[in-house]
Parts: sequence; C-alpha cells; structure tokens
Amino acid sequence: MITVGMNYHVLEGKQQSFEDKFAAVIEALEAAEGHENSNLWKDVSDDASYMITSEWSDEQAFKDFIQSDAFRDVTNWGKEQILSDRPRHKIYKH
Repeated sequence: MITVGMNYHVLEGKQQSFEDKFAAVIEALEAAEGHENSNLWKDVSDDASYMITSEWSDEQAFKDFIQSDAFRDVTNWGKEQILSDRPRHKIYKH
C-alpha cells in the first residue's frame, strides 16, 4: 500500500472550479485498478493551495493511472485554465 500526496496551487479566483473538477477526478480514480481511497484537502493559510491524498495498492498501479488517458483527460484542462504552477506528487510507502 502507498499513499500519494498530490499538491496543487490554483490561479486566484479559480478555487471553486478546481473543487468542482475534483468530482471528475474522483470518478476517474475510482475506476482505476489499484485505487483505494482519495481525499481533497485545502490549505488553511492559503486558500488557493490544495492537496489530494490518494491510497493505492502499490506504486505501479499509481504510475499506470497517471500515464492513462483517463488521467490526461481530467488534468489537461486544469493545467491550461486552473493551475498557477506545476503539480507536485510525492509517494509515501506504508
């Protein structure tokens, strides 16, 4: 089992759009083999900063997902219209 921390910073005023889009991300995650659970967290000191924690059966399952069309479909829109910076992912092993 691994947990992935995916950190995002959005453009000012785009917070609600990011939160709404997260629903589509959850659908894609739930369909992914090896995905266990995911949660969206909002930074209390910077309301444009978010983290998604995602639990996976193993690291390869996560890597397969981030290289999938489903992942690209939900993230390409965000890169172009929502995010102020490149997302940062970190993998934590249990």
